[in-house]
Amino acid sequence: MLRAALLTAIAATALAGCTTTTATGPSAGRTATAALRTAAGADVGTVTATEMAGGIQMRIDARGMPAGMHGAHVHAVGRCDAPDFTTAGGHWNPTGKQHGTSNPAGPHAGDAPNLTIGADGSGSVTIMLPAGTMDGLLDADGSAFVIHAGADDYKTDPSGNSGGRIACGVFAAA
Repeated sequence: MLRAALLTAIAATALAGCTTTTATGPSAGRTATAALRTAAGADVGTVTATEMAGGIQMRIDARGMPAGMHGAHVHAVGRCDAPDFTTAGGHWNPTGKQHGTSNPAGPHAGDAPNLTIGADGSGSVTIMLPAGTMDGLLDADGSAFVIHAGADDYKTDPSGNSGGRIACGVFAAA
């Protein structure tokens, strides 16, 4: 019971500033997709970004991933070079904030809630990044979506102590 309460509190904190929406109707706009791959090149899912009134909605669909909670972020550069995906740069942060929804000086525009991967290796979530724009996502050097090895703590700048980068995908206009 205590564990369930703790997980509920963590989820509520993670989702502060993020909302779930449906990408239909007159507010739906441009889209971009990113194919998630491991350093070995295995296809492990997709991220679909849709321009909406009030930000960018992102749908993350992952498969073939290690079970558990994983930090998930938009990174500033549209490059995913193996083996460690450091070419994706730091978190997408056009507003100059610090990392995390639990950080009083945050969050980055690219900060997202942890992605929960089940025992079957799959997980999906739809989130809203309120500080994002499609023009920013698809700027001259592009952007990437990165899934990290561990959970994001939502406060430690610059990356939330979420560990190494285990999957990466570059956004391209759909």
